[in-house]
Amino acid sequence: MEVNNEKLFAEFPEVTTERWMEEVTKDLKGVPFEKKLVWRTKEGFNVNPFYRAEDIKDLPTKDSLPGEFPFVRGVKATNDWLVRQEIVVNNNFADANTKLKRILGLGITSVGLHFKKDQLQAKNIKAVLEGVDFAKVEINFYSCMKHAHELAAAVVEALKELGADLNEVRGSINFDPYRYLLVKGERWEGFKEVGEKVLETIKPLKHFTGLTVQSLLFVNAGAYIYQELGYALSQGAAILAAFAGEKFTAEEVAGRIRFDMGVSTNYFMEIAKFRAARWLWALIVKQNAPGATDASKALIHAETGMWNKTIYDAYVNLLRTATESMSATLAGVHSLTVAPFDIAYTDTFEEFDERIARNQQLLLKEESHFDKVVDPAGGSYYIEFLTNSIAEQAWKLFLSTEEEGGFYKAAYEGKVQEAINASNTERHKAIATRQEKLLGTNIFPNFTEKIGHDKGSARRDLTKEGKEVTALNFKRGGSDFEDLRVATEKTGKAPKVFMLTIGNLAMRLARSQFASNFFATAGYELIDNLGFETVKEGVEAAEKAGADIVVLCSSDDEYAEYGPEAYDLLKGKIPLVIAGAPACMDDLKAKGIEYFVHVKVNVLETMQKFSKMLGIKA
Repeated sequence: MEVNNEKLFAEFPEVTTERWMEEVTKDLKGVPFEKKLVWRTKEGFNVNPFYRAEDIKDLPTKDSLPGEFPFVRGVKATNDWLVRQEIVVNNNFADANTKLKRILGLGITSVGLHFKKDQLQAKNIKAVLEGVDFAKVEINFYSCMKHAHELAAAVVEALKELGADLNEVRGSINFDPYRYLLVKGERWEGFKEVGEKVLETIKPLKHFTGLTVQSLLFVNAGAYIYQELGYALSQGAAILAAFAGEKFTAEEVAGRIRFDMGVSTNYFMEIAKFRAARWLWALIVKQNAPGATDASKALIHAETGMWNKTIYDAYVNLLRTATESMSATLAGVHSLTVAPFDIAYTDTFEEFDERIARNQQLLLKEESHFDKVVDPAGGSYYIEFLTNSIAEQAWKLFLSTEEEGGFYKAAYEGKVQEAINASNTERHKAIATRQEKLLGTNIFPNFTEKIGHDKGSARRDLTKEGKEVTALNFKRGGSDFEDLRVATEKTGKAPKVFMLTIGNLAMRLARSQFASNFFATAGYELIDNLGFETVKEGVEAAEKAGADIVVLCSSDDEYAEYGPEAYDLLKGKIPLVIAGAPACMDDLKAKGIEYFVHVKVNVLETMQKFSKMLGIKA
């Protein structure tokens, strides 16, 4: 058969970057390109509005193939992943067994079993696993880190008694040597002894991992993407250094490591992160164990993060986990856990919660066919650029951590925790000013939603003071605004905010909408209006409605007249707020008007002041 090698669209003339820039510059009408269209990421590099083939021609991984070193395009020739669900095993092991077998018939191919430290006997493990077809599921076991070797021994014994083929059964024993340092700020000198026992115990289990890098912790503490990846690599290198030696080779240790990574809603960045993770980990393993091909393939389990999940408008969390799932699976992770949408305020999930979480992954497979295309991001100029850029920033952090003595020393001294907590604080400030947006919480809140005291007090921030060194701060991004709304709910009577709309129709409508969303973030009751003929008419209506706050909504030009008039009519009775930042602001302040709400205001601090003024205690 004759093959036509002509390029598609070869008849069209090539358009150079210079020509593109000419058109862009013309459209910008004198505004600098770098100022208007180039944005600086929190990961430490600039992003352009468009990319071309020439932008990636020198990247080191652009020609790599799926399944080939350094595995930036995946560790296998398919993009199928394991759909995972977590089960917390209570004392009724029969119930856990029933649930496990039931969800295996609903599309689950991987499960995380969480045992209490007093349940680590083979009979209990066996009771939970009875009747399970191990060829169809990966089993991952979790418990207290200091008892991980007991868990491993019980698992091996139970699998033998169940007649499982130890050469084929797949799964893991979760042992993160540094979890105590990170979560509790507690130094634990005996981690190496326990870790070596775990590795020795699981030797018969050829497809089990026993050492875990839980960078999900960093994501849940508000880390930036480059921080999660940089510290995950450093933690993995520290595990290699700690356990490779006389008892185990570097290749053996590397082959027993699993990465439990988080995923957030920074869609394209997250795709790039997982691709960069495989690439950089392969380089680290190659340096420590030359020739270890399989061991250099990063085994990555992803889980939707908790830092950006909210208790108000909680169904928005489904939108977040949807994009997070897409990022992780498009990037080719080994397995994925989608946390239920209500994880921010409960750990006892209803069947509906878990079913929706499962189905998000199943839809990506059965309807979107994400498992049918290997590395669909490959060749995207933008994502290839992001992959390389995130790799560079993460590698810098990895090298600097290594130069200062490695991950263990940095965590032992609390430096890792302090760096991530600083990012947490920075991101909380960004949420307070709406530079970072949480739909339904700091922007476009559901005005009428009430969550109830029980739900409000059950929030799961999981923040603890470090026992010996700084611990990670797991305070979620929306928690400050949630505090405001919960406090408002507890009063039993939300303050009434009256929109005194007057003058220019377009401006008064726009500003009443802005102000309504502003005050609704604290759960205040909003009273909007179509407009008033006079300021006096509006003030009288506000007084009749029992308003606690009056917001004047008009145009900048009209504020010079309406502002002082409203202030004089309200003075000493109801606080007046101006919606906007008019040119006459200084004159209005001189008159005595002190409250202004606009896009440059710190929403959180402003609402905290109003709540305090109105006697609402958080």
